[in-house]
Amino acid sequence: MKVLFASESEKPEDWLPLLEKALPQDRFFLDGKERPDVALVANPPPGTLERLSGTKLVQSLWMGVEKLLADPALPRDVPLARLVDPGMVAAMSEMVLAHVLDWHRHLFLYRYHQQHATWRQLDQKLASDRTVGLLGLGELGSDVARKLVALGFKVVGYSRRPKQIEGVRRIADLQLFLEQTEALVCLLPLTPQTRGIIGGDNLRRLRQGGCVINVARGAHVVAADLIAALDSGHLARAYLDVFEREPLPPDDPLWRHPAVTVTPHVAALTDPRTAVPKIAENIERVRRGETPLDLVDREAGY
Repeated sequence: MKVLFASESEKPEDWLPLLEKALPQDRFFLDGKERPDVALVANPPPGTLERLSGTKLVQSLWMGVEKLLADPALPRDVPLARLVDPGMVAAMSEMVLAHVLDWHRHLFLYRYHQQHATWRQLDQKLASDRTVGLLGLGELGSDVARKLVALGFKVVGYSRRPKQIEGVRRIADLQLFLEQTEALVCLLPLTPQTRGIIGGDNLRRLRQGGCVINVARGAHVVAADLIAALDSGHLARAYLDVFEREPLPPDDPLWRHPAVTVTPHVAALTDPRTAVPKIAENIERVRRGETPLDLVDREAGY
């Protein structure tokens, strides 16, 4: 198999040795001038996608594929697969749990008190007193849900497709879901239907004193509405890892807002060590004439 590695953000020296070890019979190359059997892409160089018509598979090196789908150069006749990296799934759960616990145990307030040498004990709640709402119950949301349940939190989930996860109550009505939620975690793909979903009336429906954790895409959040909800005291905290403009401009008010935690899109980075086996499995499926895993539904947008 001829396999093209095309990315302006992922380093080939991190990937190619592992890929070549996993698939020693295949040829990997970086120059997209010849047509590959399989293309591995993430932020591909300009002109790459136009030359992929007839390719057997375009395999994203990331889980999110909205930029690829929005590019008119992506051939419509080529299957596109997301990368469901076990390392990324684990990392995402770690980040979400860290933020939920930071809010739940008032650690963000205790950090503020330390800065002002204030000795003050705050009320302690049980995990079972808290309801965490997950926007999205896909691979990431399902793993987060199971780990939150194991810690004793009440967990509700909202998803387009039916899901059965032990200990998780799926709510099909978005308004009802939000009214049950204290800590809102966004793990949705970005589609026209989900853009701006965390804003306006939806924020006002969250329980008083709750928090927002966005580790999906920046465009899910209406930043001005979120700041207003924090300033009014309706929400206690926001944890934001993704933004409409990245890097986040230095003059953006989110950097300095006292109720916002900013991280630079690091909740879950693709790890070649755990991702390469998934990629190799899909290439082997292509070789055998089988359907690759995690194919994107272009109509749904993920």
